[in-house]
Amino acid sequence: MIGISKLYCGTVEPSDALRYGRHSAKLPSHLLQFSADKKPVVVWNITRRCNLKCVHCYAHAKDESFPDELSTEEGKVVLDDLARFGSPVILFSGGEPLMRPDLVELAEYAVKNGMRAVISTNGTLITAAVAKELKTVGLSYVGISLDGMQEVNDRFRGVRGAFQMALQGIEACKEAGIKVGLRFTMNRLNYGEIPSIFDLLEALDIPRVCFYHLVYAGRGTKLMKEDLSHEETRKAVDLIIDRTLDLHERGKGKEVLTVDNHSDGPYLYLRLLKSGNPRATEVLELLKMNEGNNSGRGIGCISWDGSVHADQFWRHHSFGNVRERPFSVIWSDLSDPLMRKLKDKKQYVKGRCSTCKWLDVCGGNFRVRAEAATGDLWAPDPACYLTDEEIHP
Repeated sequence: MIGISKLYCGTVEPSDALRYGRHSAKLPSHLLQFSADKKPVVVWNITRRCNLKCVHCYAHAKDESFPDELSTEEGKVVLDDLARFGSPVILFSGGEPLMRPDLVELAEYAVKNGMRAVISTNGTLITAAVAKELKTVGLSYVGISLDGMQEVNDRFRGVRGAFQMALQGIEACKEAGIKVGLRFTMNRLNYGEIPSIFDLLEALDIPRVCFYHLVYAGRGTKLMKEDLSHEETRKAVDLIIDRTLDLHERGKGKEVLTVDNHSDGPYLYLRLLKSGNPRATEVLELLKMNEGNNSGRGIGCISWDGSVHADQFWRHHSFGNVRERPFSVIWSDLSDPLMRKLKDKKQYVKGRCSTCKWLDVCGGNFRVRAEAATGDLWAPDPACYLTDEEIHP
């Protein structure tokens, strides 16, 4: 996760994180990515059921009941363990998390345990009453997925009217006083919609947007051939940076992030360096604090059936199940070779990654994407768009 607005527009300084000792338990949410202990943010896919049919869904979600979902009581046991372990954030996802009747109860339980609770949703089920309830229990943030304007979004989501229902969900969250943001997954079929997403952000006064790079997992594997080329990615990231800076300079600053491609960090730094921006040195320090991809270390996933994964895209490898052992024990058990290597994966990456001067900043990028594209999880991430000239020492 690269905070474009934080880094490029100077809304965060290294001293901001250092003031809290870079401790996950003490850092405010906007500084959490700069923690030193990297206590895992946990994505809990609480259900595989979903009312939409998204073409890039990593969970192969469907509108049907699935067996073996963790019960409410089992979920509370998990949340107790995560709170004791020091996980600062629980992200309820799916499928569509709002299709699970006990979502509000579980979110409230997490908050009472001292965790920050957020949800990732398609937004179509958020009515005024639901938003008010989420606000009442202390939910910190609602991320609503849009993949373009109405025609493009509804095609991606597989249901006509999904766009308008999502907009209603956004307005309901705003009226209830819950922080809400957009989630947009970039690929060749929709990256032309990025300007419209920024226009919508400004028109509806939405405070946050995350632009996700495509990860080849679940149904998203079929979109691999539609991933952006390296040149298209550079243009997309440049556009995101330019539009973010424009909003900032006009006094309408938004929190803008890119996710799932840590090449964005060095690319942003090099752009600052090229323009002679005096913030370049501080940005590099913040990027080193961020440490790049943290799958298996600073982010983890619990599936609907209790399986534990390195992140939400790595469902083909489970480290164990919370029904048998607590997440904290599974996460700390280095007897699994993959878990052990992910804790310090920089020494295992191959090819151009192994000699890249940005390895400490990028962290080796997305291993699951490398595995999906090449069959070797330690091969270079094919989505890295930095040139050989840019990565050589």
